[in-house]
Amino acid sequence: MIGRLRGVIIEKQPPEVLIEVGGLGYEVHMPMSCFYDLPELGKEAVIHTHFVVREDAQLLYGFNHKQERALFRELIKTNGVGPKLALAILSGMTATQFVLSVEREEISSLVKLPGVGKKTAERLVVEMKDRLKGWVSHDLFSPAEITLPAQESQLRAPDASEEAASALVALGYKPQQASQIVAKVASEGMSVEAIIRESLRSLV
Repeated sequence: MIGRLRGVIIEKQPPEVLIEVGGLGYEVHMPMSCFYDLPELGKEAVIHTHFVVREDAQLLYGFNHKQERALFRELIKTNGVGPKLALAILSGMTATQFVLSVEREEISSLVKLPGVGKKTAERLVVEMKDRLKGWVSHDLFSPAEITLPAQESQLRAPDASEEAASALVALGYKPQQASQIVAKVASEGMSVEAIIRESLRSLV
């Protein structure tokens, strides 16, 4: 199992990152909350990973901290919640928001996440409430202030908006919904990551 990668960030295509380790490029899927904290292109990063092997694919999911990976692993233990849905949940909510929603049985908050219907939200509450007792109180997933690489901040608004909408679709949002929310929050000069962050904030 691949549990940790240390290498250079080659490409960023939310919610995926390509990291080169020993001459090999690893494609890693990351929650947007972790993606925000990645270093600039060409810089070294350490990513804690969860390796998933399926009949048709081998996938790596990455996190900046072990605690983030631990919460992801708790999520995929839940019946009906796979890695893709867990990734979307941790992109659309902070750890604190998710834990509080489960503890307080706030189904209405959980169903706002892509792919989470009422039955799935109820299952998350029933199966995870006891497992999340005593979970760390600090917010693991609050994005830090972002220092934007020059090439990102110089992207033309339409290009950034299209890429941001594509990222939201990859996280499970419907194309029309993604386009509408991006159009609502995007403004001239915003980077792809900034548009995605504001879009996710407005959806929850």
